[in-house]
Parts: sequence; structure tokens; C-alpha cells
Amino acid sequence: MQFDPALAAQQAFSRAETNNELGTDWNEAVEAEATFSSNAGSTARAAYEQLLALAARYPQAHCYQAFCIFITWQQVTEETIAHHFQTGVTLCEAYLVSRESKDPQDIADVTELYGSFRDGLGLNEEDEIQVEFQRDEPKGGD
Repeated sequence: MQFDPALAAQQAFSRAETNNELGTDWNEAVEAEATFSSNAGSTARAAYEQLLALAARYPQAHCYQAFCIFITWQQVTEETIAHHFQTGVTLCEAYLVSRESKDPQDIADVTELYGSFRDGLGLNEEDEIQVEFQRDEPKGGD
């Protein structure tokens, strides 16, 4: 990975505050982020889910959406299960649909993470197998 997702998460979270992306829900996000960052296990997972629930309520909060993608990678490293990889893929796809008014570095980092989330689910591997199969497949005229 060409960047540090934890550092990128901190930067995106800070920009979300500066842009007032969550309005009156900002304090809830700050509390949940503090819990997520300072705990592990079920406590961190509950805070993570709370942060994602806020993201669902603010789909146009681009910095906050990037933050959630970055912390999803942190969650993957804490608890490596398919659910977190799939959550990452879903969040990345929603984020990358439109690139307008988004930070170019966040776009680059999210694009990189998207590949990593897909790798974790074996999706990019499947694509490589298909390419190899197509290369080995007989081409006409038997």
C-alpha cells in the first residue's frame, strides 16, 4: 500500500469537521471515533458500526465517506473476515461512482483500497484466472 490508511483516516476526519459535513451529528461522530480509536474487540466494532450508520445518513459527506473507507481497512486488519472486505468494496464503489468535489488524494487512496478489498475477497484473483483461461482457450478452426 502506498499510503497509511490510519493517517488518511485522521486527515479525512479532520476535513469532514472543517467542511461541517455531519452538521449536528458531528459530536456523535467524534465520540464514536474516539471509542473506535482507543479500543479493540466488540467495543471498537460497535463504534465502527455507529460510524458507518452516520455515513449512511450523509451520503454526500465525501470526506467522511473516505474516512469510513479508511477505517474499514483498519477493521479488516483487526478482524479479517469477508464481511469487512465486502463492506469496503461496497463503500468504495459508492464513493468512486462520482469524483466531483472530492479530494484527489482521497480518490487515489480509495481506488487503491478498492483493489485491496477486492483482493481480500478473491475477486481480482478470479479476474486473473479468467484472463489466463481466455489466453489458453483454443481459437477457432479445429
